[in-house]
Amino acid sequence: MSTHVKRAFKYRFYPTDAQTAELSRTFGCVRKVYNMALAARTEAWARQERVNYNATSAMLTAWKKTGELAYLNEVSSVPLQQALRHLQTAFTHFFGKRAKYPRFKSRKKSRKSAEYTTSAFRLCDGKLTLAKMTEPLDIVWSRPLPEGAKPSTATVSQDSAGRWFVSLLCDDPGVKPLPARGNAVGIDAGLEHLLTLSTGEKITNPRHERRDRAALAKAQRNLARKARGDGANRRKARLRLAKIHARIADRRRDTLHKITTRLVRENQTIVIEDLTVRNMVKNHRLARAITDAAWSEFRSMLEYKAQWYGREVIAVDRWFPSSRLCSACGTLQDRMPLNVRTWTCDCGATHDRDVNAAHSLLAAGLAVTVCGAGVRPQRSTPDRQSATKQKPSRREP
Repeated sequence: MSTHVKRAFKYRFYPTDAQTAELSRTFGCVRKVYNMALAARTEAWARQERVNYNATSAMLTAWKKTGELAYLNEVSSVPLQQALRHLQTAFTHFFGKRAKYPRFKSRKKSRKSAEYTTSAFRLCDGKLTLAKMTEPLDIVWSRPLPEGAKPSTATVSQDSAGRWFVSLLCDDPGVKPLPARGNAVGIDAGLEHLLTLSTGEKITNPRHERRDRAALAKAQRNLARKARGDGANRRKARLRLAKIHARIADRRRDTLHKITTRLVRENQTIVIEDLTVRNMVKNHRLARAITDAAWSEFRSMLEYKAQWYGREVIAVDRWFPSSRLCSACGTLQDRMPLNVRTWTCDCGATHDRDVNAAHSLLAAGLAVTVCGAGVRPQRSTPDRQSATKQKPSRREP
C-alpha cells in the first residue's frame, strides 16, 4: 500500500461581492460548456462517430471565437477544460458499464462547482488566490493542511444552502496503515439501533431527520405557499428549507465519521451485509427512516478508511439469512417476522435478533477469509453452496 494517500481537505470561505460574481459566472460557463459538449458528443454518436476529449477541446476553442459565446473568455479557461475532462470520465464509466449515460446539468438542480488545477490558483502563506481574482479567498482554516502539502486541484463549490466551500486535493503522508490487530467484528445495520455489533454493543440511531422534522415540515409548507417562479420571497423560503436540510446532513455525516473511524481503529476485519438500499427505499413506510440511517454512506466511509489504514471490510451476500440462522448450532428457522426481536432455537439458545445476526455475519465473513469463498454466490464448495449464501429467501433486516 502506498504511504501517501490523495486526500481532499474541505474548508468554508466567505467571498466578497466581486468574487461571488466571478464564481457565479464561472459556474454558469462550466455548465454551458459541459452541456454543449455533451450535446455534440450525443449527436456525433447518432451519426456513428466517436468524439473524444481532444475533439471537444477544439470545439471549445471555436466556441470562444463566436460572438454569442464570447463571454466564455471572461472566466478562467482551466475550469472549462476540467469540465470537458469530467465529461470524458463520465463517458468512460458509461462505456465500462459502471454508470448510466451522462445527463445534462440543470441550472437549478445541479451542483455548482468549478475545478482549478495548479496553473489556475496560487497558495502562499495560507492565502489561496484563484485565476481572474485579485484578492485571496477568505478561508476559515478549520484544520491545517499536511506539512509541505502542494495541492494538485482546488474545487470551489456552493451548496443549496448558499454556503461556499473550497476543497484542496493533496497527498497526506499522515495516513499510514495502523498496527495489525487480531480482532474482527460483525455489524448488523438496523433502524431501531443504527448498528449492532457482534460484541453485543448496540449503537443508538440518532434519527437526525426526526429531530428537525417539525421545522422541516414548517419550512416546506412555507415554500409551498409561495408563487412559483424566481421571486425573492420564494428564494428566501427555499434557502430556509435548504439550511435545515444542510444542518441535518452535517450532523449525520459527523456521526458516521466518528463511528467508522472508531470501528476501523479497533478492528482488523469488519464484516457487513451487502444491503441493496436502492430497492429497500421503495418501501414507502420505511423509506424515510432508511434514508436517514444513511447505510450506503456508512459503508462508503468504512471501505475507504479501511483501505487507508490497512484494514479489511467483507460484504456478505445480501441473501444470507443472518437473522434466521442460529449462531450457536447453525439451524435455519423457517420464518422470522420483523416483530420478533428475541427468539429461542431448538438447541436451547436464546438470541437477541440483531446480536445473533451480527454473530452470523461475522462467522460468514471469517469463512470468506479462511476458506476463500467469495462474497457472492459460489457453486464450487463441497455442499454446492457458498460460505455466505444459503437458501434464497426474502432479505431480513
